[in-house]
Amino acid sequence: MIVVLMGYMGSGKSTIGRELAIVLNYNFLDLDDYIVSKEKVSISNLFKDRGEIYFRKKETNYLGELINSSENLVLALGGGTPCYGNNIDLVKDSKNVTSFYLKLSIPSLAKRLLNEKEKRPLIRHLNSEEQLLEFIGKHLLERVQYYSQAQYIINTDAQTKVDTIEDILLHLI
Repeated sequence: MIVVLMGYMGSGKSTIGRELAIVLNYNFLDLDDYIVSKEKVSISNLFKDRGEIYFRKKETNYLGELINSSENLVLALGGGTPCYGNNIDLVKDSKNVTSFYLKLSIPSLAKRLLNEKEKRPLIRHLNSEEQLLEFIGKHLLERVQYYSQAQYIINTDAQTKVDTIEDILLHLI
């Protein structure tokens, strides 16, 4: 089985995914890290050197490769992955996949991302918490229609990592 975690950047997909994989005794993969290992170049350099269209095509190819594997896997998608091409359909149509949207409120996302701005090219240019809140609000409005197509939505605002993992495990039983 493949457990797919999706949600906005900063929602905890990789953090939860790593710990969930340990509990399930599954392998863990972050799709962006997988792309970097296959392409042998960073995501930002892929965008810069080859362009977003190239990146999105590769992202779809690698997503298809991973969800069609017979490996037991927890897979954290990039924040934009479900929103491009037919990626959400690849996830939804696979009988081997159980998908989860890790849903976090805009203020909670902004609080988490404020300390990570330098590591996040998409928001690096924003200078204040107000700008970050506005950016996330607009961006999330575009993306939530894709995230909400996950089989399960886990509201993580008032939850610890352990609570979130337990919620996911309850849906997997």
